[in-house]
Amino acid sequence: MEASLEIIVRSTEIDVNGHVNNAKYLEYLEWGREEWYEQAQLPYDKFLEMNIQTVTVNINVNYRKECLQNDRLTITTRPEKIGRTSYVLKQEIHNQRGELVADALVTSVAMDSKERTSRPVPNELAALFS
Repeated sequence: MEASLEIIVRSTEIDVNGHVNNAKYLEYLEWGREEWYEQAQLPYDKFLEMNIQTVTVNINVNYRKECLQNDRLTITTRPEKIGRTSYVLKQEIHNQRGELVADALVTSVAMDSKERTSRPVPNELAALFS
């Protein structure tokens, strides 16, 4: 399952170099992951009902092109790989010209919210990787 989220770069996201600050891309990617979970019918409340939290443990980002104020960006998120307690989502950000401006592999771990330890990825989430 792939989810897409469209955003517009705002003036507050621009740094002294006149383009989107590198740290802002992490926020864009997070918004894209939240959209993926929502479209997959796995909002945060659903995880809480299952006594699960997901924790991001690694992000590898490639910054390909700069983004400027008023650029229209599309963030896509899709499953890449799953393990026993962890999983990887592949994310890409394209601009309005269809150019790849950034891509990332984001690794998360399923965690028992009471014990605060890793636990197997729940079936509802694992099913999205088949």
